[in-house]
Amino acid sequence: MAYQLTEEQQMIQAMVRDFAREVILPTAAERDRSKEFPAENLRRMSELGLMGMNVPPEYNGAGVDSVSYSLALQEIAYACASTAVVMSVHNSVACGPVFLFGSDYLKETYLKPLAAGKIIGSFALTEAGAGSDPASQKTRATKKGDAYVINGSKMFITTGKNSDLTVVTAYTDKEKKHRGISAFVVEKGTPGFSVGKEEDKMGLRASDTVELIFEDCRVPAENLLGREGDGFVIAMASLDGGRIGIASQSVGVAQACLDASVSYAKERIQFNQSISRFQGIRWMIADMATQIEAARLLTFNAAAMKDRGENFTGAASMAKVFASEMANKIAYQAIQIHGGYGYIKDFPVERYYRDVRVFTIYEGTSEIQRKVIANHIFGK
Repeated sequence: MAYQLTEEQQMIQAMVRDFAREVILPTAAERDRSKEFPAENLRRMSELGLMGMNVPPEYNGAGVDSVSYSLALQEIAYACASTAVVMSVHNSVACGPVFLFGSDYLKETYLKPLAAGKIIGSFALTEAGAGSDPASQKTRATKKGDAYVINGSKMFITTGKNSDLTVVTAYTDKEKKHRGISAFVVEKGTPGFSVGKEEDKMGLRASDTVELIFEDCRVPAENLLGREGDGFVIAMASLDGGRIGIASQSVGVAQACLDASVSYAKERIQFNQSISRFQGIRWMIADMATQIEAARLLTFNAAAMKDRGENFTGAASMAKVFASEMANKIAYQAIQIHGGYGYIKDFPVERYYRDVRVFTIYEGTSEIQRKVIANHIFGK
């Protein structure tokens, strides 16, 4: 690999790879069938420090850099994309906003148990009429005494059913448009906060995706993240980190597709020889490996820029759009190499193909990434 990893990064990669392939991988297909939430996996991952990777040790986190986080996420995604998306959401858009914008009280109360993996977090921005355009959301939070009362609903919320707390965005001042959006930490079990419809998804089936409903949900005023009106900035900053997470997941699943294709090509005999001897297959494999390496390097670049404290918004969007579209292409080619066997559930490439499809959609569609990149180039 062209990117030079430090000794610590290599150790983290090796540790997570061993764990993921020994513990998570053997039951991934069964979880896809049963839709069972990977609670036990997450508990064991928290023991390895994977549930608060970028959070400093004083808040129970592992305190490692973003490149190490990307490496770990790639290995988990290689084994089970459903487990990886829960890890990614928890680290990037649950721990992330509380660490970056939370008061000392919020960090003490919520970040410590989040980073230790004692509780699981989720992030609720999307609504039925507000996905790529957060300013179109309708959820409101009204200040009443020492609390905010939230009314509205969110949809497509990853881990919404199984999380213990959710970072929720809502309008505190609709007149100010996106500058009137605020963000709150809302605990599961808060009166007026309930889980609605659970979606029946094409892929990532062991990760729940649900509607969240807020009906006069009373949240203490100290659960406001940052100040009133900071919600849009909090969401965008969290999603920048989240996009490194999606790019990392994409690289992990694409690598699994490539490895499965190489194995199959070596074993499959046609015309009295292994299909790995056919130039058509060899060139496909060569192109797949090249695309994965390019995506991996773009992802590491965005992560390294984040670690250096540079503006990494454009780099994160480049990594996300390239890696997610690459993963879809690689999964398609993996099925093609497997032929009819790739289309049946006995072979893992069928699951990979379903799992990667959403990577170009969630945490900012490919179209939104191109808008962000173009804005970065033209200066809006």
